[in-house]
Amino acid sequence: MAAGGNPGPGATQCVTKVALSISCQNLLDMDTFSKSDPLCVLFMNSSGPHWCEIGRTEKIKNSLNPSFSKTFVIDYYFEMVQKLKFEVYDIDSENCSLQEADFLGEVECTLGQVVSSKKITRPLVMKNKSPAGKGTITISGEERTDNRVVEFEMAARKLDKKDFFGKSDPFLEFFKQTETGWQLAHRTEVVKKNLNPTWKRFRVPLQSLCGGDVEKSIKVDCHDYNSSGSHEFIGSFQATLCQIQQASQTFAAEFECINSKKKQKKKGYKNSGIIVIKKCKVVKEYTFLDYIMGGCQINFTIAVDFTGSNGDPKFPVSLHYINPQGYNEYLAAIWAVGNVIQDYDSDKMFPAFGFGAQIPPTWQVSHEFPINFNPSNPFCEGIEGVVQAYRQCLPQLKLYGPTNFSPIINHVANFGRQALQQKTASQYFVLLIITDGVITDMDETLNAIVNASRLPMSIIIIGVGGADFTAMEFLDGDDGHLRSATGETAMRDIVQFVPFRQFQNGPQELLAQTVLAEVPGQVTDFFRATGLRPPQSDTPLPDLSASALPSDAS
Repeated sequence: MAAGGNPGPGATQCVTKVALSISCQNLLDMDTFSKSDPLCVLFMNSSGPHWCEIGRTEKIKNSLNPSFSKTFVIDYYFEMVQKLKFEVYDIDSENCSLQEADFLGEVECTLGQVVSSKKITRPLVMKNKSPAGKGTITISGEERTDNRVVEFEMAARKLDKKDFFGKSDPFLEFFKQTETGWQLAHRTEVVKKNLNPTWKRFRVPLQSLCGGDVEKSIKVDCHDYNSSGSHEFIGSFQATLCQIQQASQTFAAEFECINSKKKQKKKGYKNSGIIVIKKCKVVKEYTFLDYIMGGCQINFTIAVDFTGSNGDPKFPVSLHYINPQGYNEYLAAIWAVGNVIQDYDSDKMFPAFGFGAQIPPTWQVSHEFPINFNPSNPFCEGIEGVVQAYRQCLPQLKLYGPTNFSPIINHVANFGRQALQQKTASQYFVLLIITDGVITDMDETLNAIVNASRLPMSIIIIGVGGADFTAMEFLDGDDGHLRSATGETAMRDIVQFVPFRQFQNGPQELLAQTVLAEVPGQVTDFFRATGLRPPQSDTPLPDLSASALPSDAS
């Protein structure tokens, strides 16, 4: 689930969350021997010409009529015009790179239009505004007033064999009953070659599943996955959430998986397998604000690139040159991001480090030195203190190299590792790296990021100058799962890369918003995965309907 929003200056408390579900119809077919593999990207614009990426759906293979399972959750401000842009791509690479993808069309609308209509269908257009074939996109909006989720553990047994040369590759789809028919609420992963599969534990927002009404029917379909995109229907069942939970209170609940066409044709047909619900539990899902207001501290560390490629700070061509107005790109990035993040840090003391320079008195190259030259106390008082330390250390350094990220990532990760002992969600660490270019220790950096993905930690990289930042974009896991040099996969996406030049002429707030957009989701994802509550957690949410089930906090 992607989350986003832009409060903007002077925004009132008149805010609600809206969940957007996306489906497309009749997309252009850009693949020669198969169908397109679509993915949808959402951008938002609240002012000026700048669009900020909010999130991406999953990629669906070989489909011209995809229904995306992943939703976008956005803060809706009644008093603001929030422009949305949905771009659809045919993904041709394993890492989901948009640079290598074929563009299938886009549509612009406002969040207000979606909210007032609940569902809109628009034709997709190309960049030159010509029609994208017969392609359309449907956007469904629903106010998210309930932050309870349903946690499922599910399995199946004796499913029908659909593959001629092997066993079925089953997956489940959950559908919510709406006025206009069934709407996809969740899609599980595919379990390969298994007629008795067990799916990974998953959560579905209560509102997405049944609109908060536990007496409303839910439909669960089981399919056999085919890489061609023509998945074969195995069977289905319907039940209310109330029935499912009551049936699974003591033992696993079992539902017959029925294929109605097969039932009509075949005498003595019993079922196409049994769907087993081992666990169905309604829990409260804490939000980012729940964690922050409940006492979680965001610990912010700054790392500045002092390698020789920045140029001699004495000359205006250098990225470290401070002009007569007291400005350079490094300072602008520190101010923009620091001013936002410092509000979430109670003591306002920030450790600030440099890397890639020769430092006094020995003039050895260091990839992890405090810019106040005080190893026993690298903390600076407020963002003003960081800026002052940066200005004072600059004339005392010899810019050198190479550009190694792994030492400073591992430095912050050590604190994150210690925080794993915490019994509540009390500490989270954010590392801001400001750099001008190409990483020298890429393998070590990949290993460090993959290891850090298991810790309460996020990494923000701001690229200054005009260098080729392809490697940085690769580290930003938006394009797929990051792997270490040894093939180990990151547990979650913790890196956000932003090139400063894109925001040079825009408002400072836009840089901060883009840079920090993913942090709330990364914080909540980590603490939900580890089952940690806010230090001062409140009682479970009150029931929102007369027949609502009891909920546990989680």
